[in-house]
Amino acid sequence: MKLEKVIAIAGKPGLYEIISQSKSGVIVESLADKKRFPVNSLHNISTLNDIAIYTYEEEVPLKQVFLSIFEKQASEKSIDPKSSKNDLINYFGEVLPGFDEERVYPSNIKKILSWYNALVDAKFDFASIKQELEEENAEE
Repeated sequence: MKLEKVIAIAGKPGLYEIISQSKSGVIVESLADKKRFPVNSLHNISTLNDIAIYTYEEEVPLKQVFLSIFEKQASEKSIDPKSSKNDLINYFGEVLPGFDEERVYPSNIKKILSWYNALVDAKFDFASIKQELEEENAEE
């Protein structure tokens, strides 16, 4: 599974993997329960690979944040996304120093941590993100 194929659907909990394309949209499979269903153009979807997090200097790709959490947690799940607001902000500050606290809300942090935990549950290969980032840096 590649991060380019993992999406979040507005209004639906959890993460989904794109399985195939159809005439009217895409077929996705839930990472949690493996149920498949079609998603059409009326749904608002976001690929995790295209999401970035605001910092005071730049926007950091979500995959880089996931890699930081992965390295901090040593392949384990992150803290509980339902932790207190201060705990979430402090934890996220350790993972992504300098994140813009005025534009990255605690609800965003909860969502990022729940996505990360869903990827851990789905046995996502975070080493592939590290390779991808190294290749991107080598090209520049």
